[in-house]
Amino acid sequence: MRDDGTVRENCRPLRRLTGMLLFAGLLATALLAGTAWAEGEEAAEDEQTEAEWPKGHYPLPEQGDVVGEDYIVEAKAEETLLDIAREHNVGYQEIRRANPDVSVWMPGEGTEVVIPGRFILPPVEREGIVINVAELRLYYYPPTGEGETPRVETYPIGIGREGFDTPLGKTKTTMNLKDPAWYPPQSVRQEAAERGEEAPAVVPPGPDNPLGRHAIMLDIDGYLIHGTNKPDGIGMRASRGCIRMFPEDVASIFDRVPVGTQVNLINQPIKAGWDGNMPYVQVYEPLEEQEAGMAAFMETLAMLEGSDDEAGTPLNYELLRELLENPSGKVVALTPAPEPEPEEKSEEQESLLWEELAV
Repeated sequence: MRDDGTVRENCRPLRRLTGMLLFAGLLATALLAGTAWAEGEEAAEDEQTEAEWPKGHYPLPEQGDVVGEDYIVEAKAEETLLDIAREHNVGYQEIRRANPDVSVWMPGEGTEVVIPGRFILPPVEREGIVINVAELRLYYYPPTGEGETPRVETYPIGIGREGFDTPLGKTKTTMNLKDPAWYPPQSVRQEAAERGEEAPAVVPPGPDNPLGRHAIMLDIDGYLIHGTNKPDGIGMRASRGCIRMFPEDVASIFDRVPVGTQVNLINQPIKAGWDGNMPYVQVYEPLEEQEAGMAAFMETLAMLEGSDDEAGTPLNYELLRELLENPSGKVVALTPAPEPEPEEKSEEQESLLWEELAV
C-alpha cells in the first residue's frame, strides 16, 4: 500500500459501484414485491367483486360449460317454499323438483331446502339473451368493457301455457317500456265474454297490470319479456306466450339490455357439457311428448364432442340412458361405471380349473 492514498482513492469507485448495485437490487426486489402485491390485490378485488355479484350471476368459464353450485338453506318460520325460491333465483318447478318431500306452503322452521343453483350453459352461441323454454330459464350474456370479467346471468321465467306456446327462433329487442299499459288481446276478450264478463279495452300501469312495471318488446308481433303482478307463476307454463320474469329480475336487466340485442329462443330439454375433464348432463321434461330414444342419446353425445383430451374420457352410457328416461333437472356427472370386482374362487373351483387345464 502506498502512503499517498492512491489505493484509498481507487477503492471509492468500487464502493460506489457496490452501493449502486445493492440499491438496484433492493429497488428491483421492491418493484417485484410491489407488482406481486398489486396483482394479488387485483385478484382479491376480482374475487371480492364476484362474491358480491347478485344470485344467478357467474363469471363465464374460459373453458367448459358449467356454472354455479347447488347448496342448502334452512327455512325460516312462516316462510313458504315459493318465498325461498324467489329469494334464491329459482322458479316453482325447479324448487319443487329439488325438494319433492318439502311442503310448498309450510316447510317449517329449520327445514333444509336444496337450492338447485348449478347449470349447464345452453349449447348455442353465448351472445345476448338465450331463452330455453324447456328449462324455463333465461340466460343473459351482457357486453363487457375492457378489464371487466365476462359473465353470464340466469333467471327463472314463466312461459306460454299449452295452446299459447312461446315462439322459437332468433329475434331481437326493439323497445324498452317503463310502466307499460296492457291492451288485452282478442283471446282474453273472448274468454271474458264466455264467462259473462267484459274485458277492459286497456289496463293502465298499476298493481292490476299483468305486464308489471318493465317490458322489453321483441321483434315478434305481440311478444315481450316483462314483469308480472303474479310472481308465483314464475317457473311455470302460465302465460299467453310472453316471457315473464320476477319484477326485480326484469328491473335489473331493463336498463342494461340495449335495443337490438339478439334474443335466441330455444327448446332444449337436454343439455350436456364439460367442467374440466368431467362430462355433465342436465335433462328436463320436454314440453311435448318426446321419447328418450336413440335420437336423444346421439344428440347428447354430439354435445359432448370436444377436444382430444375430452374425447379420451370414458362415458357412462348406462347412466346417460337412465337420465334421459328420468329427467330431473339436476346437473349429473357421467362418471365411468365402476369396474366389476373379480370373483373370488373357492378351493374346489380352483381344483376343477386345474383339472380342466390338465386335460
